[in-house]
Amino acid sequence: MMNRVVLVGRVTKDLELKRTTSGMSVVAFTIAIDNRVKNGAEKTTSFIPVTAWNQTAENVSKYVGKGSLIGVDGRLNQRSYTATDGHRVSITEVIAESITFLERKQDVGHTNAINNDYSSSPSSSMSDDSSRGVEVESDDDLPF
Repeated sequence: MMNRVVLVGRVTKDLELKRTTSGMSVVAFTIAIDNRVKNGAEKTTSFIPVTAWNQTAENVSKYVGKGSLIGVDGRLNQRSYTATDGHRVSITEVIAESITFLERKQDVGHTNAINNDYSSSPSSSMSDDSSRGVEVESDDDLPF
């Protein structure tokens, strides 16, 4: 069976990194995705909840802010809990396995991004810039 999700969208608000009681880093956020429209149809937007853990969470919270265009590669997860009022709440979210930064700081106009940072995925083939702890590539290496 396969459970894979690839999305491109804009972050809806600034991110807040949190830590679990066991010390794991986690950040939960929402991305807005414009849906395709057919001839003359009104454009719609989907708001998709995303959760990132550990190093991915630390990188994305450090370099991404409201309005940033990002790519998310991950899997769907469904969980449920009982709210304080006793009602059962079910949540479907994307668990991010890697996040790609699709814009540079000056393209977005916020202070949480850094120039030329494109990916927080430790498995990508980009060169490692250990002085900042993130992976970078030059514009010359982009296929478009």
